[in-house]
Amino acid sequence: MYVLYEDSGNFKAEKIFSQSDSTMQVESESGKRSKIKNASVLFSFEQPAPAAMLEQARELAQTLEIDFLWECAPQDEFDAAAFAQEYFGHPPSAVEKAGLIFALNSAPAYFHRRGKGRYRPAPPDILAAALAAIEKKQKQAAQQQEWIEQMVAGQLPQAIADVASTFLTRPDKNTLQWKAFEAAVEQLRTSPEKLLLQLGAWPHALAIHQHRFMSANFPKGAEFAPVQVGEYGADLPLADVVAYSVDDTSTTEVDDALSVVPLGDDLVQIGIHIAVPGLAVKHGNEFDALARARLSTVYIPGLKIPMLPNELIATFSLDAGQPKPALSLYVKINIVTGELVSSETRLERIQVRENLRHNTLDALVTEEALADPQSDLPYSEWLRPLWAVAQHLSAQRDIVRGKPENNNRVEYSFVLEGPHDNPDTPVQLVPRRRNAPLDRLVAEYMILTNSIWGGLLAQHGVPGIYRSQQMGRVRMSTQALPHEAIGVPQYAWSTSPLRRYVDLVNQWQLLATVEHGVSARLVAPFKPKDADLFAVIGAFESQYMVWNDYQSAMERYWCLRWLQQQEMRTVQASVLRDDLVRLNCAPFVTRIPGLPELERGQIITLDILGYDELALELDCRLRETEPA
Repeated sequence: MYVLYEDSGNFKAEKIFSQSDSTMQVESESGKRSKIKNASVLFSFEQPAPAAMLEQARELAQTLEIDFLWECAPQDEFDAAAFAQEYFGHPPSAVEKAGLIFALNSAPAYFHRRGKGRYRPAPPDILAAALAAIEKKQKQAAQQQEWIEQMVAGQLPQAIADVASTFLTRPDKNTLQWKAFEAAVEQLRTSPEKLLLQLGAWPHALAIHQHRFMSANFPKGAEFAPVQVGEYGADLPLADVVAYSVDDTSTTEVDDALSVVPLGDDLVQIGIHIAVPGLAVKHGNEFDALARARLSTVYIPGLKIPMLPNELIATFSLDAGQPKPALSLYVKINIVTGELVSSETRLERIQVRENLRHNTLDALVTEEALADPQSDLPYSEWLRPLWAVAQHLSAQRDIVRGKPENNNRVEYSFVLEGPHDNPDTPVQLVPRRRNAPLDRLVAEYMILTNSIWGGLLAQHGVPGIYRSQQMGRVRMSTQALPHEAIGVPQYAWSTSPLRRYVDLVNQWQLLATVEHGVSARLVAPFKPKDADLFAVIGAFESQYMVWNDYQSAMERYWCLRWLQQQEMRTVQASVLRDDLVRLNCAPFVTRIPGLPELERGQIITLDILGYDELALELDCRLRETEPA
């Protein structure tokens, strides 16, 4: 004797091996025995054999017309076996009963299950709605399959093109377009970016990189709405100093300038003058909201997205020839010994005489020219004392650090001779050593200022945002801790308030300290243990990382474009560690699979095999190693 029963939604037919009141043991054709409940059995039969019965029943079920079954079936709940006798007009065989059950079970829109072997026909209105839904689903499946086939064949369906811009940032994964696209990606074993590029949804890899970044970070665009900025600082005293700024050619946010006044007896007064947007950008006002939304200026080759609106930058940037508010640090230093005699911070106005540029001065301002009083050095009365003191400051930091700084690596500026969003724009890589005198000179005074002002805040109990490094770990906090790598007792970013929000926050605290002295901690925008100050630190670190990552990605992209524009087939590189190398002609670090073990700094020659502008990778292989 055999039985047909249900097991986890499947129909099975097997031989009865033994039976009790509530359960039975059944044996499959392979000899495997299973224990089932009697309640799961639909019916028992003697012939044909289970496998043959199931096969014949499924074949029969395919011939039964569901529409006709629905018309013939009782209007109320019914037993399938009883309905089989009525339907076939004679006592049904095992094959007929099973075939009818299989047909009923395969059409849930027509017949609703009501228990073991029992069904109820769907009411006409519910059936009509279900059939419409089924038809819609079938049409959608057919449309989806058509799109998949087109994309696999290299064609871009218009419906996919219309929403392709969302696929990289915020895809609606419930849409047919996304499901079809995802299926095509899987079928082609590629990535979404590569498929979109291959289909022509994006013109080039650069557009994909830029769209992904802008959509995620500037969905409404990067332009500020026009703002009105009043006059600031007109009542401040005008400093009687000759000040110059030194920046790159592309700099429009002139944050800092330097002045020198000889005092006699080997003493000089050096002024470090910092722009003061904090006079207009107040904690919590509308300008603050704009700055805090960005937290830093974004720098990428050919494009800059400023932290502040241009109207604010124009008002406070230390542009030459115009009296501008400045927060000035004046230090008296012995130019012979480097001894710091005193320091004073003032809120005032300064008039920068000239905005100097690296590209016009770097070749002229050399260590040899600075050391030779007879050399034809431009701005010598300003540069020579600044340079002499900067050397003392650097040496003092080296003593604290325990070793000299290694600033010999070449850095590069990216100059695009055309639109930043066109991959065919010619790009220049302009090298400049980090230890160029002008760089070192400016850096020393910014370090000095950030250290002294950080100490000033700590001395008055006014919280600030500090960068510290201890035991190799760099962190931002509200504690004035040492920065071991720089070699200073504390370090608070304060010298770039036009382009970095942390500097702007510290400037607010400094302004309160300069104005109110010992009572500053009571009136400063941020009080000790202010939760909002910790929130600024967390938000800034997160955002700053996003900006830096994108800048690095775009610099890698334009390095790849530069290599292609130069039609370079081989390049030299220096081994950093393991299989990681840095190109000697461009600021590009890459891995060379299979690179043999070589010493750090070993010069090698590489063959360029290909460029991946989406992954921002260079495909290279080792050609030869240079003799040691």
